[in-house]
Amino acid sequence: MSLRPFHLAFPVHDLAAARAFWGGVIGCSEGRSSDSWIDFDFYGHQIVAHCTGQRADDAGNNPVDGHGVPVPHFGIVLELEMADWKALAARLRAAGTKFEIEPYVRFKGQAGEQATMFFRDPSGNAIEMKAFADLGQLFAK
Repeated sequence: MSLRPFHLAFPVHDLAAARAFWGGVIGCSEGRSSDSWIDFDFYGHQIVAHCTGQRADDAGNNPVDGHGVPVPHFGIVLELEMADWKALAARLRAAGTKFEIEPYVRFKGQAGEQATMFFRDPSGNAIEMKAFADLGQLFAK
């Protein structure tokens, strides 16, 4: 079965900051836009930054593998080599991004082993970027 692109709309407090972060730092190409929203191509998926003038809400965190995972959050499972995932982490660091959870390998040596990192965009939206050495482990128990 081939996956269909998902669509996610999320709040941002400033469109210029969203454009600089999602387009410039993350590398998402821009689609349609207006003076109140911007479409981005997020690895083949459509995410839309809607300017509300407010930062995103934070509902706290949930413990996973010894870390407090921010809730809510969204992200992507990258189909990248680990070197590419590390390069993304380095690009985020170079841009001054503060990590909520530093890049590391979660569930090391267990089912579902994955490289993960959590950070926030300029509007406070929590983002997770993860990669698997073996994508077959995505739903492993």
